[in-house]
Amino acid sequence: MAQSGSMISGMAGRYAGSLFELAKEAKAISTVEADLGRFEKLLEGSDDLQRLVESPVFSADDQLKAISAVLDKAKITDLVGNFLRVVAKNRRLFAVPQMIRAFRHIAAEDRGETTADVTAAHALNATQEKELKAALKAVAGKDVSINVSVDPSILGGLVVKMGSRQIDTSLKTKLNSLKLALKEVG
Repeated sequence: MAQSGSMISGMAGRYAGSLFELAKEAKAISTVEADLGRFEKLLEGSDDLQRLVESPVFSADDQLKAISAVLDKAKITDLVGNFLRVVAKNRRLFAVPQMIRAFRHIAAEDRGETTADVTAAHALNATQEKELKAALKAVAGKDVSINVSVDPSILGGLVVKMGSRQIDTSLKTKLNSLKLALKEVG
């Protein structure tokens, strides 16, 4: 599989690795990556779809029918569509976000890039993403693709995970450090 030397493991890694191999064979890695991104946006934008994906209450048939309808309406390509249908049939929809992250990591590795997981208090605009990529490239020495997730609980700043390194510049962490320092003084 394409993930030798990769830190991707577990079920999500196996599914993502299989999808990557199929995409590479079909010379459709960028198309698959774009379709996965579109599905991820649909997932993030719909509470009902999130419930369908995360809830064990729905049967495999119900999940398969609903996912098929969503994929048809969103015009998601055959490869990603079939992949998500297999995932639904196997009752693994709950792991789709991790599979998407793993696929991006494997694809970035294949392109000679490294991947950084970035948590921000609010969505980053295109300029901020570009500046962040440039700063991370200077640190990593190679191109960096970023997976941005939004977590308002960090209040401000960023948490960046790249490989085994983590840089936490979040306001939440700084406030917790200050709180700890004040407790020691008082």
